[in-house]
Amino acid sequence: MTSAILSGTIKLLERDDKMKKKQFKAESKKLLDMMINSIYTNKEIFLRELISNASDALDKLYFKSLTDKANEIKKEDLEIRISINKEERTITISDNGIGMTQEELETNLGTIAKSGSELFKENNEKQKDIDIIGQFGVGFYSAFMISKNVVVTSKSIESGDAYAWESTGVDGYSIEKRVKENCGTDIVLYVKDNTEDVSYDEFLEDYTIERLVKKYSDYIHYPIKMQEIKKEKKEDSEEEIETIEDKTLNSMIPIWKKQKSEVKDSEYQDFYTDKFYDYEKPARIFRSVVEGKCSFTSLLFIPSHAPYDFYTKEYEKGLQLYSKGVLIMDKCSDLLPDYFSFVKGLVDSEDISLNISRETLQENHQIKLIASGLETKIKKELETMLEENREEYEKMFKDFGMQFKYGIYSSYGMKKSDLQDLLLYISSNEKKYTTLKEYISRMESSQEHIYYACGETVEKIDLLPNVENVKEKGYEVLYLTDYIDEFVFKMMQDYEGKKFMNVSDEAMDLDSEEEKEKLKKANEENKKLFEKMQESLKEQVSAIQFTHRLKNHPVCLTSKGEVSVEMEKVLNAMPNNQKVKADVVMEINESHEICQKLEELFKKKDFDTLEKYTKILYAQARLIEGLSLENPTEISNLVCDVLSK
Repeated sequence: MTSAILSGTIKLLERDDKMKKKQFKAESKKLLDMMINSIYTNKEIFLRELISNASDALDKLYFKSLTDKANEIKKEDLEIRISINKEERTITISDNGIGMTQEELETNLGTIAKSGSELFKENNEKQKDIDIIGQFGVGFYSAFMISKNVVVTSKSIESGDAYAWESTGVDGYSIEKRVKENCGTDIVLYVKDNTEDVSYDEFLEDYTIERLVKKYSDYIHYPIKMQEIKKEKKEDSEEEIETIEDKTLNSMIPIWKKQKSEVKDSEYQDFYTDKFYDYEKPARIFRSVVEGKCSFTSLLFIPSHAPYDFYTKEYEKGLQLYSKGVLIMDKCSDLLPDYFSFVKGLVDSEDISLNISRETLQENHQIKLIASGLETKIKKELETMLEENREEYEKMFKDFGMQFKYGIYSSYGMKKSDLQDLLLYISSNEKKYTTLKEYISRMESSQEHIYYACGETVEKIDLLPNVENVKEKGYEVLYLTDYIDEFVFKMMQDYEGKKFMNVSDEAMDLDSEEEKEKLKKANEENKKLFEKMQESLKEQVSAIQFTHRLKNHPVCLTSKGEVSVEMEKVLNAMPNNQKVKADVVMEINESHEICQKLEELFKKKDFDTLEKYTKILYAQARLIEGLSLENPTEISNLVCDVLSK
């Protein structure tokens, strides 16, 4: 801004206060008050809005020059300038664009929500190359969030006269003729004084302006310039020379709009670490351009590790959302489902409909279309990662795999088909990760179930009596160590027609028909023994019986119904005191010596000793399952008593 313009602006502010002001309409006053105090919640976006308006003015002029040879313009001559005057407490945003006539100032700034950019688009809707950002005509008024007075001096390419529009907000505005040498618009913001709650001084700092331009307007395709003072020492002297140079604040060309062949992997990695504040390069980078009902470009990253706050309430999911290179939202959560919340990146679309504040998205089909497309793309990329780089995928799964499981569980199995092939589980087959598809491929055709066992660690699960028996018979077992795993299988029910079966389920039976008949006979013959033993345990178990499912172990617990022993542990560990109890059966190995001892005690009618054995066996079974003992002191005394005899 030239000194002549600044001098003229100051004189305008010093004019007689009695100069007649034009009033906003009553409804416009309410809207302006709402905009300043409610619609825009983040004060710093004023700069984004004013720069976007300046960019629109440059676009209009350039477009006009293409159709009007008398006003031919070189695109490289178009620019936006920002200057700060700390003494006057002013910020000036200038452009050498198309400018506004007196009538346009009246129409566009005197009537709130009247968008000149939107009107320009409507009048030239057949032209595909128009890249106008403004839509609702309210962004300009965000300036009043930090300004006590705003002066807009503009000279239209259609007119030789310049005019100044001035307003302090809801009190109204004035328009008068002004001297301005070149076409374009200068917006002078007179920054508010500091309050107890807000320090407006920060907006008068060069580094703040640079930060806001980089954050919101880095990809405006015209240079945004500020002057900076550089100090250099004279040769062979300690004396410093000050020079004033132009500094371009924005990158102009988004990395995601460049052809893949033009961008090195290292550039994408640097972009990721810089924009998303990660100290490690991403595990996966994928860019896509989608054309259709809703066109968009996306640049997405799969982090190589989980953020420190990923599994906390403080973590916010979401992708950066751009509209024509302008940052609209830093974290748009609507673009990612929860189970892909770890994905970082951005989306840029020209088809997004924004609401009046430009900070919050309307519920509209464009966003849903983009989100659906991104979900498909992310899933496909993860599947490719699983197929092409197993080690990389397994590392990612350790950090983020819980999200896939939760996606199936929280959707009550509705997302099963989308996520089931992304799941990994440690298998008894070499103790390595396997997918469900890989498990199925190794099954014998006669196998009806996918077998699994639950526990705290792979090592503990591997030692479970029920697991030992299933492995002995040649079946593969999946080891479920996450608290949510069994709940997920309950929601899924089956995979490719093969139902999931807990090896500790009472219904689990791998015996031959002959073995089944033999066991049935033994249980019937000892029915009274079991009844007597159950008297000792009362309601702690629903039944006691012999079993063939154990190899060397004397006893185990199995469960009936939908709630397993492991699910009981998980549910009761939650803070809402559910006190869930699995329907538990105590099974005793018919081939173990303890079986003969129990039968002998019952025949002798030594019920006191039988009760002690029963309680000890039950305690042993609970400990094997990782369950706590209700009265460990009693069990300790019983063990000592039995050992001493």
